[in-house]
Amino acid sequence: MAASAPEPASGGYDAIVVGSGISGGWAAKELTEKGLRTLLLEAGPPIIPERDYAEHVQAYALPYHGYGNLRKLNAEQPIQSQTNDCDEWVSKFFVNDRENPYENDSDKPFLWIRGRHVGGRSLMWGRQVYRWSDLDFEANAKEGVAVDWPIRYADIAPWYSHVERFIGVSGQSEGLAQLPDGEFLPPMQLNCAEMHVRDAMAQRWGRERVMTIGRAAILTTPHLGRAACHYCGPCWRGCITHSYFNSIGSTLPAAAATGKLTLRPNSVVAEVLYDPAANRATGVRAVDADTFETLEFRARVVFLCASALESARILLNSRSARFPAGLANSSGELGRNIMDHPFGAGAEATIPGMENRKTFGHRPNGIYVPRFRNVREKHPKFLRGYGFQGGGARAHWERGAHQKGFGADFKNTLLRDLGPWRMWLGGWGECLPRADNYCELHPTLRDKWGVPALRIHCTFGPNERALLADMQSSAAEVLEAAGATDIRTFNDELAPGLCIHEMGTARMGRDPKTSVLNGWNQAHDVPNVFVTDGACMTSSGNQNPSITYMALTARACDYAVGKLRNGEI
Repeated sequence: MAASAPEPASGGYDAIVVGSGISGGWAAKELTEKGLRTLLLEAGPPIIPERDYAEHVQAYALPYHGYGNLRKLNAEQPIQSQTNDCDEWVSKFFVNDRENPYENDSDKPFLWIRGRHVGGRSLMWGRQVYRWSDLDFEANAKEGVAVDWPIRYADIAPWYSHVERFIGVSGQSEGLAQLPDGEFLPPMQLNCAEMHVRDAMAQRWGRERVMTIGRAAILTTPHLGRAACHYCGPCWRGCITHSYFNSIGSTLPAAAATGKLTLRPNSVVAEVLYDPAANRATGVRAVDADTFETLEFRARVVFLCASALESARILLNSRSARFPAGLANSSGELGRNIMDHPFGAGAEATIPGMENRKTFGHRPNGIYVPRFRNVREKHPKFLRGYGFQGGGARAHWERGAHQKGFGADFKNTLLRDLGPWRMWLGGWGECLPRADNYCELHPTLRDKWGVPALRIHCTFGPNERALLADMQSSAAEVLEAAGATDIRTFNDELAPGLCIHEMGTARMGRDPKTSVLNGWNQAHDVPNVFVTDGACMTSSGNQNPSITYMALTARACDYAVGKLRNGEI
């Protein structure tokens, strides 16, 4: 990535962006490309791909051979290590829980998975990208849930395209109204077991239930100077060829190329500074993560892209006489309506036959079954729906770590005798917004840098539990239709937060009395503050949300720059 521009001689910037992940990287790119001198503040350290990425590091090269220092993980990352991706290779990409504490109710566990470094969670994300449709944007209004979205699909569709053309999305067009097609690179291939299940579904349900290859921000052809994926597999450890989209390999280099970007890592933003006379934000107060020095930065517009809970924490901590409960919180909705996708339920089974076939390489993608509940007919037991992710596979050589054996014959057996095909389907469901799912500032607990920590109150409700139950029965139904054997349903009963799709703490809406942001991600109360990460979401959909964050960010940046140039903010 090109070096940052120097600080303006005036000491001020046109824009400050807080957070350098999925949303912050896009804000930095869009604002700088439109000519704004932009300061990008990141709480954590820089990432150098040649030093820090570990996708090609073998287990035998690690001190604990891939199993990690369990004593250290349990002491410093007991929450982060609940996700499988926080392993010996990349635990460095996840926060130290002791330095970054929070609290939840003892009977309401919430697992807050975080990454504090340049690029944020864009380094470790699942890379699945699915557009929303008006089935999602209109649901709250039609069902009388929470508040209505202030936008519809037509408002965001051009921005989905704008994002897809830049990041590169491989996928298959399917012509489904509930899952709009995008601008795709060539799709990855389904394997033979997945094709078998797909065809069985088509024979049983026609176009009501459709299996397709996942839509992934992973390149299948060279794109904008980035190489196509070479199927090595462990994307969450980084990608030295930049074949999957993240901020470090894509948006931040684009922003740096303008000469308008100043990137300052190790800058923990504590609050947004506010001028009550002008009713404008004037900048932010931060703490240097290394020296603990208090810092102030000034700008004409502030974009919060720190993640749903972090952005809410910053605003809640930005208190004044006018906003004693947090900046832009006249509605009282700031911090409320936390959502995360219920997942970890579905079914798995054996797919007989095809044992003369095997896969080659490690495809970094799986299957996708778009939502089919409450699309054409109303379900009697729950609102909204879910999609399935998963895939078919045979056993591979890594199973040898748990078997007895030694030598060439043992190794050859692991490569030759792969066993039957297995197929698993896991649901990702929609979470309804509820005011009693909320976060607040803890009265006494502080992080390492003295910033008040959060107290989080969040549970899944009856609708989410009904979705989890239906995921199991419908997944088993699909596998049964495919002639599978040994069908086993599962529900891992995972706590909110672990899906790492937390959202909804500063929702968009039409009425300043019931929402924090308007239809442009602009704070109703303070017009030069924009929030474009997951905090802005009015409902959760069931799709992986990152592409919606990116599209909303690009759209908001375009609007903000226009308003700045017109002197309206």
